[in-house]
Amino acid sequence: METYNSKYTFSGHESFPCKTLWLKKGYDFIKAGKDFNAATAVVDLGVGKNMVSAVRYWYKAFGLSDESETAWIADYILDTQTGKDPYLEDLGTLWLMHFLLIHSEEASLYRMFFVDFQKERRLFDREQLISFVKRKMKSAGKENLYNENTVRKDVGVLLLNYCLPRNPQSNEDFSTLLMDLDLLRQSEKKDKSEDNKDKYFFNIEGKKQVTPEVFLFALLLTKEDADNSVSYDTLRDVGLIFCMTDLEVIDMLNLLSETYSDSLSYSDVAGIRQLQFIKQMDAKQVLEKYYE
Repeated sequence: METYNSKYTFSGHESFPCKTLWLKKGYDFIKAGKDFNAATAVVDLGVGKNMVSAVRYWYKAFGLSDESETAWIADYILDTQTGKDPYLEDLGTLWLMHFLLIHSEEASLYRMFFVDFQKERRLFDREQLISFVKRKMKSAGKENLYNENTVRKDVGVLLLNYCLPRNPQSNEDFSTLLMDLDLLRQSEKKDKSEDNKDKYFFNIEGKKQVTPEVFLFALLLTKEDADNSVSYDTLRDVGLIFCMTDLEVIDMLNLLSETYSDSLSYSDVAGIRQLQFIKQMDAKQVLEKYYE
């Protein structure tokens, strides 16, 4: 399931990770009919000048809008009156936002990192991830779009989005939106005889547990509409988005089969694992079940 946006985007965030309230600020700003290019945007958003571009970038990167209109999921979550979690306080909502960031593929690095790179290694340093991106783009025939400095900055921002700071200077260091998922950690410093590069790892054992409805929502958006059966390769890729082991994926599929026995069933027959949809399921209704 290696499909990528052909355009490859590794910039636009102005080196800022996504702060906790930025998506809500962006939503309210757009709903009020305001313009990110206007001189008053700094005051209206309540952020610094170069942060205005970052808010705009992240709002789109999380799949909350295209060029012309707000996505339904933005209204569903972020509307002050009717939204399910306007201030993004619920763990399930954070998992949902994490999935949307990867699924939208506006920020190219995130799917590459969580799905493909994670298959190769669980422990890594920045240089290994940068080299991986270069290799992926070369194999896609897009090496002319590769800029090492741009990718290096993007890798730095990804780590800021997910990693707890080792030496925090203020509470502001803990204000990035997806940090609470605890998906990435920095290894303890080893003795100086080693290569002395900062090492990071996918926090498989210690991460928060993904909400079953969010996992199912992710499956419904990932699978082809016409497909009633979903191969294990696809199921595994969705699991990797949430940093799940194969065993966790199978446990999740068994749980969903019990909970939604009239709609889907997971089978493992003669070594062929697949999820079968007995009837069409509506992704929005799956979220309704969680938020009710």
